[in-house]
Amino acid sequence: MFVLLLLLLTWSLCLGWGLAQAKEPRAIEPIAQPLPASSAAQPAAIGTVDVVPSSFKLGQDLYLENCASCHIGLPPQVMPTETWRQLIQDSQHYGAQIQPLTAPNLQVVWQYIRTFSRPQSADEEIPYRVYQSRYFKALHPKVKLPTRVGLSSCASCHPGAGKYDFRSLTAEWQNAP
Repeated sequence: MFVLLLLLLTWSLCLGWGLAQAKEPRAIEPIAQPLPASSAAQPAAIGTVDVVPSSFKLGQDLYLENCASCHIGLPPQVMPTETWRQLIQDSQHYGAQIQPLTAPNLQVVWQYIRTFSRPQSADEEIPYRVYQSRYFKALHPKVKLPTRVGLSSCASCHPGAGKYDFRSLTAEWQNAP
């Protein structure tokens, strides 16, 4: 009886471990790290858009290396997955001829973007500009935006945008409703 119970326990542990290994990685909430005693009153700064699991770090780095070297790196969440699918495969990039990513970098970047971008709603046209994105508009409900928002205008409110930090805001927006 004891041997049977031991075998059942071992089988359950192996099955659980196997399922955990086979599950596709997904975005997870960052685990809060304990703060040093000297900074207990201040929350820890994330610094970037969101913390990504280490399995997506290379994709994020390649994305920033290839995209943010010419303009501000736009967080994948701002545009739907279909927008990104078309952007990373097209050599015509907003009027400029670029060299599209190739395998294996394309697959690594795509895995990162696909995981962290958002689905496109059924009634939404594919947005190719930041100002067309419903998510961007939802994040900026009380901000009077110019008619056409460009990526360079992000830095006017997000001084860390050039470092992929959209959480830091200028003093004007620190405590804005």
